[in-house]
Amino acid sequence: MELTAHTTATTRTTGTTRTPVRTSGATAAGATGTVRAPRRTGVQDADGMAVASFVLGLLGLLVLNVFLGPVAIVLASIALWRGTARRGRAFLGLGLGIADLVVLVTFMQVDNTVSWSF
Repeated sequence: MELTAHTTATTRTTGTTRTPVRTSGATAAGATGTVRAPRRTGVQDADGMAVASFVLGLLGLLVLNVFLGPVAIVLASIALWRGTARRGRAFLGLGLGIADLVVLVTFMQVDNTVSWSF
C-alpha cells in the first residue's frame, strides 16, 4: 500500500477578510480522500446493549432464564449508565431480566427443585 501526501488550498472567509488555508494529509493510493465524521461509538455501543438486553430478556422468559435474566439486567444497566438513546428498550430489558428471575423463582417454589421443566 503506497501512501501519498496531498495538499489542498482553500480560502476561509472571516468577516471581510479572505485567508488562504492549507490542509495536508496522507491517503492510501486509490482512496477517495473524503473525511468521515468521527463515530460516537460509546452511544452506539450503549444502543446495542439496550437492544441486546431487551432481546435476551424476552428470550429468557422461554429458555435459560437463570443465565439470560442476569445478563439482560447487566446490559440494560450499563446501557442506561452510558446514556443510551434507546432508554425504553433498556428499561424493557431491565424489566424482562427481573421477570426472568421472578419466573425462575416461582417455578422453583412450585416444583421444589433447583430448576424447572414443562
